Amino acid sequence: MIGSLLFNLCNFVWSAAMHIVCIPLLLAPASWVWKAGHLWIDGTFFLLRVCCGIRHREIGLENLPNGPAIIAAKHQSTWETFYLSRRLNQPAFVLKKELLSVPLFGWFMRKIGMIAVDRSGKATALKKMVKDAGDAFAQGRQIIIFPEGTRVAPGHHRAYQPGIAALYGQLGVPVIPVALNSGLYWGRRAFTKKRGEILVQYLPPIPPGLTRKAFMAELEARLEPAAQALLTGPR
Repeated sequence: MIGSLLFNLCNFVWSAAMHIVCIPLLLAPASWVWKAGHLWIDGTFFLLRVCCGIRHREIGLENLPNGPAIIAAKHQSTWETFYLSRRLNQPAFVLKKELLSVPLFGWFMRKIGMIAVDRSGKATALKKMVKDAGDAFAQGRQIIIFPEGTRVAPGHHRAYQPGIAALYGQLGVPVIPVALNSGLYWGRRAFTKKRGEILVQYLPPIPPGLTRKAFMAELEARLEPAAQALLTGPR
C-alpha cells in the first residue's frame, strides 16, 4: 500500500510536470513530442519498478515484424498504452475521439497523429479510421488497436468491435495478436499496484486474405486462450 501511494503521488507530479514543461513542443516537429513521450514513459516505468516492484517480460518477439502490421492487443490496464507506445516505432493508436479533447494530453495525441474514432459515426467513422490507418502506414508506422474497445479485467472477455475487422479487410497487412496479463498488477481504476512481472506475448501473425468471419474467429481463438494462460504464469 505504501509503495502504491508513493507511486501514485510521484507519478502524478512527474506526469503533470512533463505535460506542462512540454507545452512548447506543440509547435515543434512531432518527432520531438515522441522523444518527450518516451522520457515520460521511462520515468513512469522507473517509478513502477522502484515503488511497486513491477517489471515486465516479452515472449515471442520473433513474431513482431518491422514493416506494416496491425497490433491487436488485449487491454486490461493503462500499462500497455505506455508499453506499446515505447516498444514500437512511433505507432498510431486507434482511440476514441473524446480523448483528443483532454487538455494537454489530448493535444499531444493529436500532434503525433493518433487515429481518433467517433463511436457514434458508424460506417462513416470506420471509413475515416481505415483512411487514417493507411496514411499512418505510408509514414512507416504500425497500427495498435484494442479489439474489445475498452479495458477488460483479466479472465474476462467482451465482444470484439468491428474496427479491427475493417482494418484487416481493407489494408491487406498481417495482424499480430498480443496477449498480456497487466491487469493482475495494475488494474483498471485500481489505486493499489501489485508487485510482480507483467508478461507480454506476441502471437504468430494472422496473414491477410481471410474472410471477415474467418478472421474474427481466428483472432479470438488465438488471443483469448493465450491471455487466459498468462494469468497463471509464462508459457
